[in-house]
Amino acid sequence: QVELVESGGGLGQAGGSLRLSCAASGHAFSRNAMGWFRQAPGKEREFVASISGPGGVMLYDDSVKGRVTVSRDNAKNTVYLQINALKPADTGVYYCAARAGLVRVTSDSSHYTYWGQGTQVTVSS
Repeated sequence: QVELVESGGGLGQAGGSLRLSCAASGHAFSRNAMGWFRQAPGKEREFVASISGPGGVMLYDDSVKGRVTVSRDNAKNTVYLQINALKPADTGVYYCAARAGLVRVTSDSSHYTYWGQGTQVTVSS
């Protein structure tokens, strides 16, 4: 069982930056690929970024490439999402997710077993 707790959301201004964190409990964190998803008001949840278990491979949605960086610290059981050049379109609830014992990145939400409760990001123009 893996418990995920996101933090770092809040109110940001367009053009600014935010860094989200996701702390994971449980064993063998480095064996789990991690993902970030977001859900804007009235829209379906969408993929943002994924990072492999060891941390050497990252995958980004085209809509955030160049502005978003996913990273992880396996010694701290934590994954991060750095969002730069914030846009109002980045507004939404951001979810952290973990694959169960699988290290490969994926954008498919159905491939993630564990999910956090989410953290709200609101970007003002």
